[in-house]
Amino acid sequence: MSDKHESVARTLLDQQGTTFAAQAGIKLRDTPGPLYQLLVLAHLLSARISSDIAVAAARALFDAGMRDPRRMAEATWQQRVDALGEGGYRRYDERTATQLGEAAELVNREYGGDLRRMREAGDPKKLLPEIKGIGPAGVNIFLREVQGVWPEFAPYFDRKALEGAERVGLPKSAGALGRLVAEKDLPRLAAALVRVALHADAAREVRAAA
Repeated sequence: MSDKHESVARTLLDQQGTTFAAQAGIKLRDTPGPLYQLLVLAHLLSARISSDIAVAAARALFDAGMRDPRRMAEATWQQRVDALGEGGYRRYDERTATQLGEAAELVNREYGGDLRRMREAGDPKKLLPEIKGIGPAGVNIFLREVQGVWPEFAPYFDRKALEGAERVGLPKSAGALGRLVAEKDLPRLAAALVRVALHADAAREVRAAA
């Protein structure tokens, strides 16, 4: 681990180190509500749509009261569509509204509304794709963010995060990246690396400042 790598990691945290969960107003803890909200956010972020729109749509759903799987399932399809539209998530709103309802019903039925029970039941990497709307991208997003409260997944840097590491001259190894910051900052570093992978100007700013 070089001083230069540590400097780049610090700059990443300073400039881009807000987790997507925090951006969506989720205070992530190992409790049912925040974990479910992260699941919804991972679902929305995994579509081919800008991350800012996905975050805004998540906020709109939560502001409309759909903060837990019971309320999400009880909401009408139109209420979900309207909230997604308010967040600007219009291209995929009808299909996503259906998927969010089906996903909430599964979380309620299989895990009593508590994703900690999924963690206890088996490997979340294998169980998450059983939830409607959560594909490989959604699994990666969820685990990148949840590694701070589910430490058995840390350090978790998926392919998109490793692309960001390459852009700013950091090693493309989860283990090496994990040694650059404190364990509590791993989700922030992962989010920052995704942002520089998605935005070339952000990567240039990090390189210039480090």
